[in-house]
Amino acid sequence: MSPLDRTPPALRGADGEGSVQVHQDESAKIEGAKVFSVYGKGGIGKSTTSSNLSAAFSMLGKRVLQIGCDPKHDSTFTLTGTLVPTVIDILKEVDFHPEELRAEDFVFDGFNGVKCVEAGGPPAGTGCGGYVVGQTVKLLKQHHLLDDTDVVIFDVLGDVVCGGFAAPLQHADRALIVTANDFDSIYAMNRIIAAVQAKSANYKVRLAGCVANRSKDTDEVDRYCKTVGFNRIAHMPDLDAIRRSRLKKKTLFEMPDDEEVVQVRKEYIRLAETLWNGTEPLAPAPLPDREIFELLGFD
Repeated sequence: MSPLDRTPPALRGADGEGSVQVHQDESAKIEGAKVFSVYGKGGIGKSTTSSNLSAAFSMLGKRVLQIGCDPKHDSTFTLTGTLVPTVIDILKEVDFHPEELRAEDFVFDGFNGVKCVEAGGPPAGTGCGGYVVGQTVKLLKQHHLLDDTDVVIFDVLGDVVCGGFAAPLQHADRALIVTANDFDSIYAMNRIIAAVQAKSANYKVRLAGCVANRSKDTDEVDRYCKTVGFNRIAHMPDLDAIRRSRLKKKTLFEMPDDEEVVQVRKEYIRLAETLWNGTEPLAPAPLPDREIFELLGFD
């Protein structure tokens, strides 16, 4: 829309029909597995949460696939112990001829059998994250890598600001939001809730709840949730053991069994059990900007 346009775009209807969203390729549907998309403010600990949640699902005997959807491709490095190449990097090497790829070219084994994929992203300032996610899912389906999978976890970068990075919501059964007990994180959560609500008009995705991460207290998170009709379904405290696990390129399930680590592991196992058993499909009402400032803003 140019600066002189007076009529805003229509944002209703199916994705791709009078919408700024990218429509899902019908051949890319994920069937059989339970699919979760993890969102939250940049730097809030989505990758830490995703990787430890994947590990927890694997400890419950589930066959898990984690897909990192961030150009910096560090979603799975605590599961694999290294930065694995991205799907986009591998496709470039074969001049974007996916038929030349083998599964082992882009799927890597992680802790306790968790399968790890880094989708990557387009070059800075170009392309669309939705295309990258779509190509990754197509490759996984072409190689039948989703046939023997119980749980798929998408770890998605930062706040949802465009249809491209909302693309994993087209595949997910439930969206999980990682937040902290502060204004910026909760403001981002409010925007993500709005994005999920928009996608839920055309896709099966619904909100599962939020995880309070790196937070001693949860009072502000709980106050927001009570106001909009949302649920906090886990709390990961701000422990140094979690920071150290990232530095050691390990999940918490590979760290020494000190009291702090054991307690957080139990919370991740409890979260995995909650998600596996099924959560109520939540439909909170996101707050307008002015109202969220009044709820959580400074005096």
